[in-house]
Amino acid sequence: MALICILDDRVTNRNIFARLAATIEPDVDVRAFGNPLEALAWMADNTPDLVVTDFKMPDIDGAEFTRRFRQLAGCDDVPVVVLTVYEERSFRLSALEAGATDFLQSPVDHHEFLTRARNLLKMRRQQLLIASRAMTLEHELRTSEQSRAQALRDSTERLAQVIDTVPAMISAADRQGRCIFVNAHQAAVKGVEAADLLGRTAVDLFGEEQGVRSAALDRLICESGTGLPSFEEEITGLDGETRYVLTTKAPLRDANGEIVAVLTTSLDITDRRRAERHLRHLAHHDTLTDLPNRALLHERVRHEIAQARRSDRKFALHLFDLDRFKGINDVLGHHFGDRLLRAVADRLRATVRESDTVARLGGDEFAILQSNVATPEDTAELARRIREALSAPFRFDGEEVLTSASIGIAIFPDNGFDVDDLLKNADLAMYRAKADGRDGFRAFAADMDTNARAITVLESDLRRALSRNEFELHYQPQVALSTGQIVGAEALIRWRRENGDLVSPGEFLPRAEENGLIVPINNWVLREACQQAAAWSSEGLPRLRVAVNLSGMQFIKTDVEALVLEALEESGLAPDRLELELTETILLQDTGAVVRQLEALRARGITFSIDDFGTGYSSLAYVKHFPVDRLKIDKSFIANLKNDANDAAIVRAIVSLGHSLDLDVIAEGVETAAQVAHLRSEGCDEVQGFYFGRPMRSDMFVDLVRREMLLVRSA
Repeated sequence: MALICILDDRVTNRNIFARLAATIEPDVDVRAFGNPLEALAWMADNTPDLVVTDFKMPDIDGAEFTRRFRQLAGCDDVPVVVLTVYEERSFRLSALEAGATDFLQSPVDHHEFLTRARNLLKMRRQQLLIASRAMTLEHELRTSEQSRAQALRDSTERLAQVIDTVPAMISAADRQGRCIFVNAHQAAVKGVEAADLLGRTAVDLFGEEQGVRSAALDRLICESGTGLPSFEEEITGLDGETRYVLTTKAPLRDANGEIVAVLTTSLDITDRRRAERHLRHLAHHDTLTDLPNRALLHERVRHEIAQARRSDRKFALHLFDLDRFKGINDVLGHHFGDRLLRAVADRLRATVRESDTVARLGGDEFAILQSNVATPEDTAELARRIREALSAPFRFDGEEVLTSASIGIAIFPDNGFDVDDLLKNADLAMYRAKADGRDGFRAFAADMDTNARAITVLESDLRRALSRNEFELHYQPQVALSTGQIVGAEALIRWRRENGDLVSPGEFLPRAEENGLIVPINNWVLREACQQAAAWSSEGLPRLRVAVNLSGMQFIKTDVEALVLEALEESGLAPDRLELELTETILLQDTGAVVRQLEALRARGITFSIDDFGTGYSSLAYVKHFPVDRLKIDKSFIANLKNDANDAAIVRAIVSLGHSLDLDVIAEGVETAAQVAHLRSEGCDEVQGFYFGRPMRSDMFVDLVRREMLLVRSA
């Protein structure tokens, strides 16, 4: 059974990596420490198989911890992975010089963590296997004085057989650089018999480039008397394919302690490197369209800036999103919207030159980095080609969809000297294009006041919407998995403009949050939801719970306790039928003041849930300090529940945490029967999502509950 030690002074990170480590293989034993000195004291009597340590910690840092750990008995070759948020090369070098085996950059990708940990445990087992067999053979030699010579020959043969079975390339060279031993695996890689390699040079064994390097390192070991830390290198297989190995070199001594040879061991890590390349690709590309993402776009813009400064040339950044995409997504569904985004990406790829970069920044927002711009007309020509490419209808399963783009253009260095300035100014130009009627493009101008104008226009529209009662609530059913019956609904706001267009909250709530209008809007939502839920009882519905989202701004601008009690009194809704959903922006505020209001409301019978649980670094702290009744698993963990072991493990951990604290757990974003079955098997209490119903008007929700009641009675 493998023993893995996690060392991090932050409890959240410690718990996350401990849970991840526990999934590496069956029966793994995970020990977590928050203090490096306590960990060293424990490890003095307990030798782990793998250590994962943070770099920045109290008392001593990760490098010093690794240095002291290497001095413990039996810990000189235990794999140590150092986690660091620092990108500077000096921090990595200090960790490696202290004896670290590997390091990972924070925030750590879970798949990369598991891949590297498995490889390092595999290498550790092979080292222990060789050491164990060698110790056994040595013991046999000591206990058989009468047949020492024969036992020596037998043990040598057995050791050679053992080494031949190890799936690693093992060889030894004497001080003259001649091969004196090679195992079967190494010979197979070379494509010859092991005996044919004895007496050959490192160049014969490894090839010209690697052989010269290996011989030089062997000489260094013979001169210094110490081995080398593990290092990665490339080799070429018989099929000509490049493979990657993790190599260690150590001196071999005779009975007098003199170095007589150097042992070289190489473990094939090609699969790990492929996984790393895949992870790097995922980190820099959009998963839906496979276009470069925001991070890679930033990197390429910075590179383009450096090139442009050296050669005194210009480039342009085009920023745009799809007109009316939200409406398409709402009416036809997210799956249809995803297909449209992929089709748009394909057309954009075909529109630009090889030297240009098309990126998806998120949602329906795209960007194009146009290199080598000679005149502003070059940027206008590309913008026209983009509009032309998107003007043709998109057809999916008999459905024809028309879309267009509002494009904003910023030119380096005329409109900005860094990435942020260029993106900001391109964004301003894009909003000017939208304000001018959409389906067009605008270049940034120094006097452009689009941002302020857009905020003013939207603020005015939102104020009119409040006075004209243009907002409406939709309700998404919440279902108990134990009975399959609807037990409540989440109230979700929609904005129906005068022209009948239905605006989703994502298009106006962020602006409302910025200008403070979120307070009267959310106050209206609370009162309307309470009135509607109270009316359900008069329509013959059972005692259903209604969930309402609170905004952090409400706690700043209003007396939330008084507001909620007033809404309940006006509507006549029983307090235990109202649930208030708390977000991270609320929970990060003045904890004492917020908790006092929440506890006062809870004493009246109102319940609370933590929305989007698991996505914030402080989620566990929220559960500890705030009076909550329910955890709401974020939909991002549900989407790939069946295909992503990490998401499944996180869901299982949240359910277990909630139940251990006597809290209910509800999952949102449930869209398939397979997800329902999985959540039921994990013990999740409630679910909501498109599988049970999209957000709907109150009358449609009433009809849905009534149909369910009839089915229950008929059963």
